[in-house]
Amino acid sequence: MYEKQKQELYEAHMMLERYNLVAYTSGNISVRIQNHVIIKPSGVPYSSLKPEDFVVVDLDGNIVEGNKKPSVDTATHLYLYKNLDWVYSVIHTHSTFATVWAILEREIPVLCTAHADVFGEKIPITEYAPVGSEAIGKAAMKVMGKSGTVLLRKHGVLIAGTSLEDALKKAIFLEEVAKASYYAILAGNPIAMDPQEVDKLYNQYHTKYGQK
Repeated sequence: MYEKQKQELYEAHMMLERYNLVAYTSGNISVRIQNHVIIKPSGVPYSSLKPEDFVVVDLDGNIVEGNKKPSVDTATHLYLYKNLDWVYSVIHTHSTFATVWAILEREIPVLCTAHADVFGEKIPITEYAPVGSEAIGKAAMKVMGKSGTVLLRKHGVLIAGTSLEDALKKAIFLEEVAKASYYAILAGNPIAMDPQEVDKLYNQYHTKYGQK
């Protein structure tokens, strides 16, 4: 079942590792296909992960296919899928610089054009929520804006995407933006970009950039 999507999901996890957004067993990606969700198995190192390891669950978390336990973050992913009909992929990481902001309990202001282009808004931070239930999903929904990207207080990152590619792009760019913003603040006192300019850049990027 869903062999093609499992292969794509496997390759996406390898991309997270390639960009140093995850380590060992941490982090996970899921995709939604109608009423099913494919997600990484719990506690399996990236070095031994295989496409056939991925677990298929329904929107209530019941295992449809797979002989491994699904990620401990499954309830979080499912909460977003059940409450946001535009979401077709969810990524959770503990990428270093974004997690630094989460540890500091600070949102990431829009300090550069790359941030404005991809996200079009500051990256908000959630209230603290424990792992392993819908609590993180609920906390994320309270602050999530149009980018579908939030910092999880004292924890890491949660990203909702319209597709696997969309979620991956945001995960990669978020770490770059978090790193640049962190160093900018260490070096001086940067000023956030004007909101109108942010909106302009965001709309331009999402309507004119790239290929059709």
